[in-house]
This record gives sequence, C-alpha cells and structure tokens, in this order.
Amino acid sequence: MLRRLLLAAASGVALWAAFPTVNWWWLAPIGVAGLALACCGARVRGGLLIGLVTGLAFFVPGLAWSGIYVGHVPWFALAITESLYFAAMAGLLAWLQGPTGTARVRPVVVALVWVVQEWLRGTVPFGGFPWLQLAWSQADSPMLPIARFAGSTGLSFAVALTGGLLAAIVHDRRTPRLALAAAAGAIVLALAPLAVTVPVDGRPVRVMGIQGNVPTAGLEFNAQRRAVLDNHVRLTEKAAQEVADGQRQQPDLVVWPENSSDIDPLRNADAATQIVRAVNAIKAPTIIGAVLQQPAPKVSNASLLYLPDKGLAQTYVKRHPVPFAEYIPYRSFFRFFSKQVDLVRADFAAGDQVGLFKMPTARGVVPVTPIICFEVAYDDLVRSGVDAGAQLIAVQTNNATFGYSAESAQQLAISRVRAVEFGRSVVHISTVGISALITPDGVTHQRTDLFTPAILDGTLPLRTERTVADRIGVAPVGLAVAGTVVAVVLRLRRRGITGPPGPPGMVSDQPRTVGTQPAVDKLDRTK
Repeated sequence: MLRRLLLAAASGVALWAAFPTVNWWWLAPIGVAGLALACCGARVRGGLLIGLVTGLAFFVPGLAWSGIYVGHVPWFALAITESLYFAAMAGLLAWLQGPTGTARVRPVVVALVWVVQEWLRGTVPFGGFPWLQLAWSQADSPMLPIARFAGSTGLSFAVALTGGLLAAIVHDRRTPRLALAAAAGAIVLALAPLAVTVPVDGRPVRVMGIQGNVPTAGLEFNAQRRAVLDNHVRLTEKAAQEVADGQRQQPDLVVWPENSSDIDPLRNADAATQIVRAVNAIKAPTIIGAVLQQPAPKVSNASLLYLPDKGLAQTYVKRHPVPFAEYIPYRSFFRFFSKQVDLVRADFAAGDQVGLFKMPTARGVVPVTPIICFEVAYDDLVRSGVDAGAQLIAVQTNNATFGYSAESAQQLAISRVRAVEFGRSVVHISTVGISALITPDGVTHQRTDLFTPAILDGTLPLRTERTVADRIGVAPVGLAVAGTVVAVVLRLRRRGITGPPGPPGMVSDQPRTVGTQPAVDKLDRTK
C-alpha cells in the first residue's frame, strides 16, 4: 500500500505542475495515469485513501493562493473539500477496475469517472468550484482545439483518456498487443488536434483594456477605493490624450476590470462624475466594474455600460457570487471555525439576467457579454452569453486579493480555453493583472505583468458562428454520467459471476470457486 500512496502523491504533484505557473501541461495525463495505476487492483477502501492523497498533493499547492491573506484554515478547508471528490473518484475507480488478480486499467472508464468527478466538483455544494479542471491546464497544449468540438468537458475527457491509455501501456507491458493499441490511441489523441485549424478571421473591432492597478495588494486593496477609481480614470484619460496626439488609434470600446469602482456611482455623485469624465474623454462605450449598494442590506457585483455623452446605459449583476468570498452561507456555523468569515461584511446578491451589452461603435453594434471573475470557470454562464448573441467576451476580474500567486495565471488560462471553446475573442482585464487580449485560437496578445498600470490596445476579430461545443452544450456531461452508470452496471454483472458480495464497500480479491476451479474457468470449459 505504501507504494500506491507514494505513486498517488507523485500523481497529485504532477497534476499541480501541469497548471500555471509551472505550466508543464504534458504532466496532466501523466498525473492521471499515476492515479489510475495506483488504484488498479486496490480495494475500495484503499482507493478512497489513494484519491485523498492525490487530491491533497494536487489541491494544497494548487489552491495556495486562497489562503494568502486569510490564513491557513480557509485554504486547507477548500483543499480538503476538493480532495474528497478525488477520494470518491478513486474509490469508484478501484472498484470498477477490478480486484487483485483480475484488475485491468480501463482507459475509457478512467476518463468517464474523471469527468463525472469534475462535474460534481463544479456543481455542489453552493454551486461548486470548477477550478483546476484538466481542461484548464491545456491552454498551451496541442490538444486545445478539442475544446472547439467537445467543450471544456470533452477536453478534460481527452486528457484523462490519454492518461488512462498511458497507464494501460505500463500495466499491460507484458501483453504487447494491448500495450501497442494503448500507445497508438494516446498518440492519436495527443497529435490529431494539430490537424485542426481554428479560425481567427472576423469583423475587426478596436478594443482597449485599462489595468489601473491598486495602491495595496491584499484584502485591504479597497480601503483606498477612491485611489483605485482614480487610477482607472487617470489611465483612461492618458490613453485619450495619446489618441488625440496620434500615438494610439481611437478604440471602438473600452473595458475596465472588476472592482474598478468600489464606490457606487449610482449613489455617489463624485464617483459618477469621474467615470463620465473618463468615458467622454476616450469617446467610446466603456464597461465599468462596480460594487452597487443594492439590494439593501446586500450589495451587488456589477458591470455597468457607459456611453459617451449619454451616461449609464445597461447593467449586469454577477449571477454566481463566490461562497465564502462574496457571501457567507450559514455564517454563524462557519464562524465557529474561523472568524475570517466576518471579513465579508455584506453578502453579495446574485443577479438573474444574462449579460449582453449592445455597444454602439463606428463599425456597427458590437454585442458583448460581461463575465465577472470566477464566472469564467462555469460553463453555463459563459455559454448563455454567447447563445444570447455575444460576439465578444469581456472577462472582468480583480486579482489584488491573491497577491503574486498563480491564481491570475490560472484564470487567464481558463479564458484562453473559453476563447477556443466558443470561437470568440476575449478581453481579459484585471485591476492588477495578469491581463491580455485573446484571439479565438486561444493566443494571448499584450499580456501584462502583475501589479503594474497598463493599457491594452489592439484589434480583435468578431465572430458570429456557434462552435460544435456550443451547440452540443451539456451533452458531454450527460454522456459521461451515462457511461459511468453503464460501467457500474457491467461491473456488478461481472461481480455476480466472479465473486460473492464481500463486506460493505469492499471487493473480494479472489474469484469465487466452484469445486476446485475458478467459476469463470469452469464456465469457459463448458462452452
């Protein structure tokens, strides 16, 4: 068992290193392979422990940014919660791959169970937390075009299937035909997407993003809320002057990040005046990230569309506030574990409308869907904006609370996968970075550094097509769930032939015998 646990820990570390900022994407299938091998032949109880060890080795370093300014308790609570899904996945995988003596690595089953685990982890509880999914590690991988046809779910499936095939090669190395077939499958999965050309043509639009920076990194970044707003106003006016001087082209639209105005411009006349002044100076419709003091006693994380010489035109309220960051469920209960919950003084309300800003430009109306911060990781939230007609995705985020950590790079990778998945250009703009303009092939342009003021200014293509991934929607998840159910049924049927039920949660290590011969052998001899 010790060897299995060491392999499990190594697999978790490999999975972590596949994501930014290490970004060795090729380690993702290797991490999956290690977990599949560690589970192969293990009992269910052993599989649970193997999965927990893998999860902790993965999520503790992978989510380290979540505890930078709030302490170790929330960080480890999140990492342990995510690891429990890995424990359940590995326990099921151990059972499905069979007991010692008859165990086989089953690559398709590995991939199906992995996708179901990611779906559950991104759904429950409190709407889930779909961070560090396999798909998000593949922004620089040759497998990225798979997202265009099968979505992020399909991309995760492909990575997990490759890992399962690698595990089968190792496990079946004494059976040349099986090992060769697994090797061929892994090579095809890894290299076939290179034959796909992701289109990047489309009606051009001149986009500007304003990364205004904050006075102080950490939870107190908004203690100087006026300074944050002034930074974005000042940088926008600087850009406007450069346009007037011929140093920059006139933008068609401008995007500010989340929390660029934590002073409610609907209630504070001075903040509204500053925003209107900046928008009128740049002479382009501008999306502002703001915190609104409504509906009382709650607040709202919102995107506001301002038009030059007209003022506020449209409002979008974040539909998925982050639990334990933007609202505290069961506050009195969780206060028992950490008083940090009271750092969230007012809970954020959830919006109920799809965001679609129709931004008038000299090149025509540009439909843009605003996506606020972690919303970019939720399939349905991004898909609904594209399905409503968006030709451009504006991801507004604030990474000041995560310091110089991997969170910003991890989030940018998600936006890159989304660009390919939905065939849309993305403006990914943060208060402090990392920001970038992203074309529909997932390539970043004008990528910024952390905690530096920056102006992103470039032309992006607008596309109207709906990708295959967008059209099939949640079908890959449904297929994965159905496939897992089928695998469970088939395993139950095999278990009925090869062995009696053992203790609850356990699988017999030996096949049931009839006389002096294993039951399966006797059945084969009677054919």
